Amino acid sequence: MSGLCAGRVVVVTGAGRGLGRAHALAFAAAGAKVVVNDIGAELDGAGGSGGPAAEVVEEIRAAGGDAVPDGSDIADWAGAEQLIAHAVGEYGRLDVLVNNAGILRDRMLVSLEEDEWDAVLRVHLKGHAAPLHHAAAYWRAERKAGRPVDARVINTSSGAGLLGSVGQGTYSTAKAGILGLTLVASAELARYGVTVNAIAPAARTRMTEQVFAATMAAPQDGAEAFDAMAPENVSPLLVWLGSTESRDVTGRVFEVEGGRVSVAQGWRHGPSASQQRRWTPAELGTVVPKLLAEAVEPEPIYGS
Repeated sequence: MSGLCAGRVVVVTGAGRGLGRAHALAFAAAGAKVVVNDIGAELDGAGGSGGPAAEVVEEIRAAGGDAVPDGSDIADWAGAEQLIAHAVGEYGRLDVLVNNAGILRDRMLVSLEEDEWDAVLRVHLKGHAAPLHHAAAYWRAERKAGRPVDARVINTSSGAGLLGSVGQGTYSTAKAGILGLTLVASAELARYGVTVNAIAPAARTRMTEQVFAATMAAPQDGAEAFDAMAPENVSPLLVWLGSTESRDVTGRVFEVEGGRVSVAQGWRHGPSASQQRRWTPAELGTVVPKLLAEAVEPEPIYGS
């Protein structure tokens, strides 16, 4: 197949449903060879099945594309290594890693259980770090062997990671951690020919269609209105970021929703005050309000 990503080998985690499925189909339509990774778990991470990944692969092949299913646990260091090895073993190379897999166990902080915290951080944050680590090791070895590398990592954060979300303390923490990981990885991997960016998408998935039912609802049957929350709206940006055209873009976070794409601007150095000695608490009681008055007001937390 021809297209913007013709011949590129792409791994998409959590690709059996929702955004991951849309990304896998879009990359395949753009000519990429796709490793469709998904363990087929429920929304809370329980259970597992090879069905969702296999169905996406069959859909890609039926359209004339090239894809293979993968059931590796990407939140396990050995499982993530297995995933990267599968891509390289199947197609001889790896060009793009899309970290997308996630689960949801929403709780207010006072009701949060330890196992819920651990599970969400494991899948979202470690589930990004582990595949990234092994993909980076592969690309570093390729570069050291004298072979050209023009690779991409696209991580999946969220508006909750950018601004926070009431009732989603664990999820927000994990998604904010992914942003920090993206910035560090973009700096560390540039020397090997790898760019690292992140998206914060808004779309209708298993994670959002119940919590934000009204916002995420599809147009009524027969309506001609644009389906702004369709996950397929997000994927074109990923295809472009995964292409060779995006080699000068790294360390960036993009918000994507419907037909809107924007560049998120995170923490920056703001107003300051300094002196050549240690501050006293009493002095800071005057200084800090002045600094806050000069600073830009923070965006409101979702759900506040």
